[in-house]
Amino acid sequence: MATLEDPIDIGGCRVPNRLYRAPLLECAGNGPDAVETLIEDLEPAAASGVGLLCQGATIVRGEGGCAAPGMTRVHDPDFVAELSRLTDRIHDHGSKLFLQLEHGGLRSMETWHAEYRREHPGLEQLAVSEPPWQLRALDRAGFLSYEPHVLETEEVYELAADFGRAAGYAAEAGYDGIHLAGANMGIVQQFLSPFYNQRDDEFGGSPEARLRFLVVVYEEIREHAGELPVMAKVPVETPAPPAPIVRRKLSLEDGIEIARRLEKIGYDAVVPVRTSVVWDMSIVRGKYPDRAWENEALQEGYDAAFGGTVRKRLVALGNRLQSLQYDTEPAWNEAFCRRVREQVSIPVLAEGGIRKRREMDRLLGSETGSAACEMVGMARPFYAEPRLGARLLETESASGGEDVRVLCESCNNCTVPQVTGAPGICRTPSVLRRRGELEREGAYERETGGQPLRR
Repeated sequence: MATLEDPIDIGGCRVPNRLYRAPLLECAGNGPDAVETLIEDLEPAAASGVGLLCQGATIVRGEGGCAAPGMTRVHDPDFVAELSRLTDRIHDHGSKLFLQLEHGGLRSMETWHAEYRREHPGLEQLAVSEPPWQLRALDRAGFLSYEPHVLETEEVYELAADFGRAAGYAAEAGYDGIHLAGANMGIVQQFLSPFYNQRDDEFGGSPEARLRFLVVVYEEIREHAGELPVMAKVPVETPAPPAPIVRRKLSLEDGIEIARRLEKIGYDAVVPVRTSVVWDMSIVRGKYPDRAWENEALQEGYDAAFGGTVRKRLVALGNRLQSLQYDTEPAWNEAFCRRVREQVSIPVLAEGGIRKRREMDRLLGSETGSAACEMVGMARPFYAEPRLGARLLETESASGGEDVRVLCESCNNCTVPQVTGAPGICRTPSVLRRRGELEREGAYERETGGQPLRR
């Protein structure tokens, strides 16, 4: 069975090892400093030896669709061409870089961010169907604001073409592959999910029809980007509220079947994830981020995002309750990954709550001979340790030595501030102190391979 240090092929792309940085929000935007911001965020992981980096979700259209402030748009070929400076820097270290493509649909900022709605009064949310009654109830209560534009059939094809064009720009800029954001309540999940998709045309009405958007997106990527590898997140909505609150959702068996069909379509890898029907803490899990909510410097930003102090406090209360429901769970997507791996021959990538080297070895099957996946990834731990790969790769834990654990405490003080536009950084003093100690000890310096960071 594989070890973390073994190479792997994804659709013809040779990745030097099986550790990957899962997509994160880099908060780079599209301004004059965007490319440098992305380099500063992503290059340290490559310099530390991480085999594959997945740039965080980028939006395929020039207006609307951003699920959070600071997301980068990739609709403009001139801007994407500038990203060749980023891909060159990643390749200097021998790593590979995939670009995640996204559109927020009903999760877009024009739904939930009060100040953004005031500044963009003409924006509508792109919708697969009319919003479910549960979301309309939140609209009537004033927590969300829906003015949806339900996509006509031809408009669905146009949106798929936008994904394809963005993939083509990425290929020209030197990206090694495309990662479709198929979960976290984005537009792809909305097409796949019976909770959202009540269409009566070729893109709805049955599980096969709900998958058709991903068929057309794949065809568009192939037209514009040739044989560039393509992988997708595959959602199941098992953490969603039970009936009668949510009756229609993606089951575990639905998710396994989606993965099987994606392989038949031609997708080169899948990332199975358990998620809810809405954006909640089932996606990140962990502790209530009290430090982030109490940070005085962020209060004005929270008020702007949520529309005032009262709503801010209600959102924080909901966050606290969800932290009790979705506590930290090691490798919480493991069982889903194992089931998918039994049904497909393409690589299965596992992420979600993976925090120890020995756990990675177990997931890859190098200790037990029973693998759950072909690659293991993490997201928030790279906020805490940008050069994390140096500590995890080529350690002795696979052969029974001392285990290596990431510093990330899953406290979520890095994620909540991003609703204000703040960057994704670790804000937990105990973690930052320990990282400083490890830096002084040289724990993040690689002895072989790659090129040094350029300052």
